[in-house]
Amino acid sequence: MNDPKISIKETKLLSDNWYILNKVTFDYKKPDNSVITQQREVYDRGNGAAILLYNTANKTIILTRQFRLPTYLNGNKNGMMVEVCAGLLDEDEPEQCIIRETEEETGYRISKVKKIMETYMSPGAITEILYLFIGEYDASMKVSEGGGLEHEQENIEVIEMSFEEAYDKIATGEIQDAKTIMLLQYAKINLEF
Repeated sequence: MNDPKISIKETKLLSDNWYILNKVTFDYKKPDNSVITQQREVYDRGNGAAILLYNTANKTIILTRQFRLPTYLNGNKNGMMVEVCAGLLDEDEPEQCIIRETEEETGYRISKVKKIMETYMSPGAITEILYLFIGEYDASMKVSEGGGLEHEQENIEVIEMSFEEAYDKIATGEIQDAKTIMLLQYAKINLEF
């Protein structure tokens, strides 16, 4: 299949309250050279990074638990989600972002991370690229209780559990977050637990 030819006709701002929501009108030239005009709403919240903290000696990982309103509105009875540590990029690079977010959210000060992949989590509506990392931790790296930043209204519970317990929570539905599932599956295949 040939790459489509796209011509942006109009971008209309619908909201810039929290992030940017645009309505984009574009022409799409199909392989048979016919052209169709389409409109899509596109949400731009910036790019993000996420990390699975792991300790192979103890066979443990660090996850977070916090309230997520969109999941509550879509059937998650209490709105709580168990996830890997994650955050949005500010003006920094993905590696610096995830090192900073790790300390803010989990209380662990790490200095070395390994990038696993880049992914679009919801490419039909959101522009975000999510950079996924893994990083080793041990007890000596704990510098605070974590929990997030008060001025960002974060209320994050830090959870340490065995890798196998976390991996089993995918099957039970206790872990439903895509980035977390991807990183746990990566760890299952590539790390020694």
